[in-house]
Amino acid sequence: MKEREQLISDIKKMFQVSDLSEKQAYILNSQLYEAYNSYQSDSAVCYLEKNLLIAQKLNNTEYLYQTKMNLSFLYWLKGKFLESLSIVGSLDRNQFNSLPQDLLITYYEAYKRFYYYYADSQGDAIMDYYQKSSCYRDSLLSILPVDSTYYKVLLAEKLTDENQIAEAKQILLDLLDHSSEETHERAIIANILANTYKKEGNREMQKKYYAISSISDIKNAVKENASMQALALLLYEEQDIDNAYKCIQSSMDDAIFCNARFRTFEITKIFPIIDSAYQEKAAKQKNELKLYLLLVSILSLFLVIAILFVSRQMKRIAKIRQELFDTNAKLNELNTDLKNSNTQLHHLNDELTDVNRKLSETNLVKETYLVKFIDLCSSYIEKLDNYRRNLNKIASSGKLDELFAALKSSKFIEEELLGFYTNFDETFLRVYPSFIEAFNALFPEEERPTLKQGELLNTELRIYALIRLGINDSSKIAVFLRCSITTVYTYRSKLKNKSLFKESFEEQVMKIGTYD
Repeated sequence: MKEREQLISDIKKMFQVSDLSEKQAYILNSQLYEAYNSYQSDSAVCYLEKNLLIAQKLNNTEYLYQTKMNLSFLYWLKGKFLESLSIVGSLDRNQFNSLPQDLLITYYEAYKRFYYYYADSQGDAIMDYYQKSSCYRDSLLSILPVDSTYYKVLLAEKLTDENQIAEAKQILLDLLDHSSEETHERAIIANILANTYKKEGNREMQKKYYAISSISDIKNAVKENASMQALALLLYEEQDIDNAYKCIQSSMDDAIFCNARFRTFEITKIFPIIDSAYQEKAAKQKNELKLYLLLVSILSLFLVIAILFVSRQMKRIAKIRQELFDTNAKLNELNTDLKNSNTQLHHLNDELTDVNRKLSETNLVKETYLVKFIDLCSSYIEKLDNYRRNLNKIASSGKLDELFAALKSSKFIEEELLGFYTNFDETFLRVYPSFIEAFNALFPEEERPTLKQGELLNTELRIYALIRLGINDSSKIAVFLRCSITTVYTYRSKLKNKSLFKESFEEQVMKIGTYD
């Protein structure tokens, strides 16, 4: 657009030349018409009307006919079909015999275009106008050089209408291959090729060539275009609402900028449909986003409550720990006094020592797991906050597809679950470092559980690690390991049957790793 505006500015500067002749003014007006054509139709009409006065003043038939046919094209673009036909109809056909052949080509093209688009805007019922358009196309084919691009384009259109699709595609593909530069001609060829694929029913190739045509129109600042509108409708039919809305909005902006009423009228047939679908989708996505943010907020609230609860429990445990310490000190004192007693007192001392051992073991387990639990809670709060911020950042930037991908992904849960099990395994083995060796000793050598490389504990060992910690309920174990209760029962039964202590297997497990 900047390049086209600069071109228009440069041409206008040439009007500052003194003693400009009528013919020179006509040429400059024609150049401005070409610059404004398919860009801003009102300005193009303005300079053609100036040329019309100059042509009448010079009594130049060639100038007059050329200007009128150009005006006919712009009136058609602005939706003035009758005025467009009236201008072309006022021309004397016999006069073209004495004028350059280019004017006769333009004359036939004007009638061909008028009858085709008038019939297209009124509906397929007016087949007579399509037939007239085809007749003028045949007239063009009879006078155009057979090696010209325009001849080949018209021939491809004719072959397409006659259902000779393969031949039409070959002609158009050859033309497109030889039009490597982004020109308006390339846009026209790609548009016709897309229409050919449309008749064939190939939607993917339609999208490709409508896109190529639209790109060429954009690069040439052509605001009077049809490919972007056709691409929008095709994307809408495939339920690609976001891209369909972008394309139809772009097409509408171009038509309004150009003041191409015919294009605007065509766009208004489908714009409300696509816009309604887009607004409905946007509203649905907005509601879903609100729901997700609400869920994250609720989870964060629950986490804060959990932290407060843990803090309260820590205070209670600290008090119990002090009481246990005081009790342990008293038991140690009592144990010293009973050392010199008889066998019965010695037996009592052994029992008290065992109680002291169990209390100390309980104290160690609680202290170790509490520290680990506090550390995990702090880590998970930070991770949840970072996850919330990341979602909020994605939502704020309008990247809804990326947001949904993040929300649907289970990668975050899987990574955290793997880390949680690793923490559990490390903490448990820190408390009971001889657990695996002692557990294997409960089985014949050929039946002992084996660990994969890099594993601290596997599912079987974790089940009995939880049992060793006092969690004997299979349903709680299933929730912890994220598996079914049936799976837990199966593992427990299988290992019990393989062990050397089928009747007292779990009692033997409870004796593993007693605190020394």
